[in-house]
Amino acid sequence: MSGKNLAEPVRVDRRAARTRRLLHEALMRLIFRKDYDSITVQDLLDEADIGRSTFYAHYAGRDDLLRKGFDRLQEELRAAQDRLSGDASAAPLAFSTVVFAHTAAYRENYRAMVGTRGGSIVLAEVRRVLLSMVEPELDRMPDGGVPRDLLARYVGDAFHSVLTWWLERRPQLAPEEVDRIFRRLVLAPLKLEESEPA
Repeated sequence: MSGKNLAEPVRVDRRAARTRRLLHEALMRLIFRKDYDSITVQDLLDEADIGRSTFYAHYAGRDDLLRKGFDRLQEELRAAQDRLSGDASAAPLAFSTVVFAHTAAYRENYRAMVGTRGGSIVLAEVRRVLLSMVEPELDRMPDGGVPRDLLARYVGDAFHSVLTWWLERRPQLAPEEVDRIFRRLVLAPLKLEESEPA
């Protein structure tokens, strides 16, 4: 085999990754400017300066592009959550610390996604990602006789409510303070009082 043949897949992978990145960035810019439901594939093509055949080589449509972006986000958040959860001194429901910190870093993106411009798919995807992060942590905690799926929904919905409140009403609050508020709301009713840091 020649060195040229070995290098070819890397170049193709980089080109594909670049195309995907351009399309995701284009989608986010459009979400800042208009309601998700009104964004068309043509809008995406124009914004990213990508051809139609190139777009469809990567995605089935606008919704597929959106969902794949959330898949990537979920992977990043889960990796951070796993690192934090591996720490024996980590508080229960460590996912909240991770997501609030990520939200602070990408505040405007989250505001566009969870606000009125988001669309029903965005809200469903946010909920899916949250539930995927909540469920593994609940498996390590007592359920107090509440069905796990209901408990996961309760915690996920409470988190989404606090996240939305923060972004819409109190954006000046630090992510650590919002995390403390979320924990006060959720951990006490679950009888999962966390100990104060030493």
